[in-house]
Amino acid sequence: MKSFAFRGLPLFLVLLLAGCQSSQQHSLPPVDDLVVAFRQLDLSLAEERLDEARSQLSALQQRASRDTRLEQYQRQLAEAYMEQGREALQQGDLDRAAQALGQARSLMPQAPALSHDLNQAIDGARTARQAAAEQQARDAAAKLDAERQEQLRQQRLASERQAAAKAATAPAAVSQPTPVIESKPTARLIDPNAATSIVTMPMLDSQDNENLRRLLDSVAADVVTFRCAVRIEVREAKDYPWVAALLSARIKKLDPSFRPQLSQKIAPQQVPRLLLSPKRS
Repeated sequence: MKSFAFRGLPLFLVLLLAGCQSSQQHSLPPVDDLVVAFRQLDLSLAEERLDEARSQLSALQQRASRDTRLEQYQRQLAEAYMEQGREALQQGDLDRAAQALGQARSLMPQAPALSHDLNQAIDGARTARQAAAEQQARDAAAKLDAERQEQLRQQRLASERQAAAKAATAPAAVSQPTPVIESKPTARLIDPNAATSIVTMPMLDSQDNENLRRLLDSVAADVVTFRCAVRIEVREAKDYPWVAALLSARIKKLDPSFRPQLSQKIAPQQVPRLLLSPKRS
C-alpha cells in the first residue's frame, strides 16, 4: 500500500501543476485592441512616420470617434507636419513644404492661426524665388544687349577701317564711289547662329504686363529680322492666347506681310519661356 501511494504521488503533482497553469491562463485579462492601436500611433509619431500615423489616426477616429484622446493626437500630428514643412522650407524644397502645410491644415481646419507663420514663410520664399528669376532674366537680357551693341560697334569700326584702306590705295586720278558695305542684321535677344534660342518670361507669372510687352517688342524684332519660328511654353493653356496675341500684333506692326509660325506647349512646372528658331538660308 505504501509503495502504491508513493508511486501515485508524482502523477498527482503533475495534474495539480497543470490545473494551476490552466487557471492562471483563464484569469489573464483580455488585451484591449484600442490600447494596442494607440501604442502603434505613438510609435509612428515618435519615429516621424507621419503618413502612416495619419492612416492610424483615421482608423481610430472611425472606431472610437468619442475618445477624448483623439483631439490631442490630431493636434500633435498637425504640429509634426508643420515641423516637417519648416525643415523642407529650410532646405529650399517649397513643394514638399507646401504639401506638409496642407496636411497640417486638413488636420486642424478650425485653427488656421496654427499654420499662419509657416504659410507666410512659404509665400515669402516663393515671392523671393520669383523675384530672383525675374532679375536674372533682366540681367541676362541687359548683358546680351550690351554684347550685341559692342559687336555692332566693332563691325562699324572694321567697316570704316576697310573703307579708309581702300581709299588710300586707290589711284588718285580715278574717282570711284566708295562701296557701301552692308552690315549684317543684328539680333536683340537671340543668337542667330544657334538652332534655337531661349527667352524666359518670368513676368508672366507675376502678371507684370508692362515688362512682358517690353520683352515682346525685342522678340518681335528678332522674329521679323531672322524669320524665326516661335514655340510658346506656358504654365496654363489660358496664357498662350494672351502671349500669342501680343507677339503677333508687334510682328504685324513691323512687317504686315510676314506670317509668324507659332506653336504652344503647356509646362506647369517650368518658368514661361519662348523658343525662337531662325530660318536657315
